[in-house]
Amino acid sequence: TVCLRSYTDLTRPYSLFSYATKAQDNEILLFKPNPSEYHFYVGGKFVSFRIPKNIMESEHVCASWESTTGIVGFWFNGKPWPRKGLQKGYTVREEASIVLGQEQDSFGGGFDTQQSFVGEISSVYLWDMGISTSLVKGAMYDQFADAPIFGWRNFPYEIVGEVYLK
Repeated sequence: TVCLRSYTDLTRPYSLFSYATKAQDNEILLFKPNPSEYHFYVGGKFVSFRIPKNIMESEHVCASWESTTGIVGFWFNGKPWPRKGLQKGYTVREEASIVLGQEQDSFGGGFDTQQSFVGEISSVYLWDMGISTSLVKGAMYDQFADAPIFGWRNFPYEIVGEVYLK
């Protein structure tokens, strides 16, 4: 499960969260191909979620996937969307490179500037389990009952390029 908040005026495709392994560059990917749609990838395959167009508003999204059932949960600004199926029984590999705001076309690199995010990203959290709507709402306000694997405040990072942290 990954949750994050973003704010941008981009209308072109961009990546928000990329979890790549040496075997699969789109092991887990949260990608926005246009202003009214999100794609959530697991193991190189994806499902789509249509959303209302938000003009100049921040968006909070969470996407969750469970290997045993293949069920993908998606929440937009705290509201759940109908669940979808994807990659039932697939195993996500553990050794990974995580990048925010850019899709990895290879492990830790292979970036396409036309898919880069320009804007603000905050409140990024990752869990190794499915989460409930109440936990999604907690993530929106940075308050949790179940601690994530890592969270925004303890997210290890390296700045590459022109990034401003506030």
